Amino acid sequence: MVKAKSRIEGLLDAKSFVEIGAKVTARSTDFNMASKKEASDGVITGYGLINGYPVFVYSQDSSVLGGSIGEMHASKIVKLYEMAIKTGAPVIGLIDCAGMRLEEGTDALNSFGKIYMAQCNASGVIPQITAIFGNCGGGMALAAAMSDFTFMEEGNARLFVNTPNALDGNHVSECDTSSASFQSAEAGNVDMVGSEDEIIAAIRNLVSVLPANNEDDMSYMETDDDANRLCSDLEVLAADPIQFLSEIADDNYVFEAKSEYAKDMVTALIGLNGTTVGVVANRNSVLTVKGVEKAAEFVNFCDAFSIPIVSVVNVKGFEANICTEKNIARAAAKLLYAFANATAPKISLLTGEAMGSAYLVMNSRPIGADIVYAWDTARIGMMDAKSAAKIMYAGEDANIIKEQAAKYDALQNSVESAAARGFVDTVIEPAETRKYLIGAIELLFSKRDHRPEKKHGTV
Repeated sequence: MVKAKSRIEGLLDAKSFVEIGAKVTARSTDFNMASKKEASDGVITGYGLINGYPVFVYSQDSSVLGGSIGEMHASKIVKLYEMAIKTGAPVIGLIDCAGMRLEEGTDALNSFGKIYMAQCNASGVIPQITAIFGNCGGGMALAAAMSDFTFMEEGNARLFVNTPNALDGNHVSECDTSSASFQSAEAGNVDMVGSEDEIIAAIRNLVSVLPANNEDDMSYMETDDDANRLCSDLEVLAADPIQFLSEIADDNYVFEAKSEYAKDMVTALIGLNGTTVGVVANRNSVLTVKGVEKAAEFVNFCDAFSIPIVSVVNVKGFEANICTEKNIARAAAKLLYAFANATAPKISLLTGEAMGSAYLVMNSRPIGADIVYAWDTARIGMMDAKSAAKIMYAGEDANIIKEQAAKYDALQNSVESAAARGFVDTVIEPAETRKYLIGAIELLFSKRDHRPEKKHGTV
């Protein structure tokens, strides 16, 4: 219990934690359970403050039956969720769990299902954050996956549905599929890996920039950073979206979600003149299956909490190989739908190439971007001018193709051409990017978007 409680104390503001259900014990008496009962039943639950913001938190205690989830253990977590939904505050779970309690059988199974239902009810209503410090296996892995953000301790944490040795043809010595490195880089289930102290600090920072609930009007933080600050050398930094975002963000703070997964796509939260903004930026010039799926999930999160969304676009197409071709249409359609379906403020910034349907997928004007900015060096069109000329003038000699490619580039692919047609609202100097984005966010603060009535989309 000492470890479980110390994690809570490290996470919350000093002396702000109020425990709920400290006297709760297991009810089961089967398999000599009566002699194993302990107060709190393996999980400490309660509420407190993070930088003055109210949060609900539960911390599992591996010293009590391995932190396993029985009927009363689960009921405490469910009760916490019910209170969090009523009051509109985030839930943070600190996980160190042996799974469902076998001694309690179907009582434990049924109660575990109630945790799932509580999480489903909370999804899109309050932020859900999970930090894994020990085992998070079997059914508990699903609970972590339903969270909005998941953190994993780098040395001792394990996340799995099936243990590595239970996978056909695998052994933990060959591939530890439960490790933090695998779950973050390969599976994409984890937003950040670090030490306990690093994770605690990151969660505190994250809570400070998130809305408390889906009715909280855009999370706002005080900042002394100049809204009109010019950002030099952005053209050079644009090759690495994290450096680019750090330069334009308030106080250079960037929280990158799923930083080790699908690195061709960056999804991050930053502050712009105090307002929390979600950013989707492609690092490579082609879109991949993993990258667009990662981006779609992030856009859906931002939209649920009315966080303004900025897309930073430099894309010329989709990754081309047999493996990608199996899934890219379906995956890209999900990102397209996520952007089109989002009613939060949407701003598109074109920094390089913006070509074909890959550009349309990335929060373009036709699918609902409220404001589109473009650097004067951007190129916007159906495809590369040389490729277009080769198709239109097939069979002609090289000089004609070169001449027509230059003409096509000027008439169809230039930022001036796009602006003349109203596809770009304003052509801006790169150094002025921060102030233009801030202006757009302020303009769109009162945005209202009315859509056809329906139960939900199916994409």
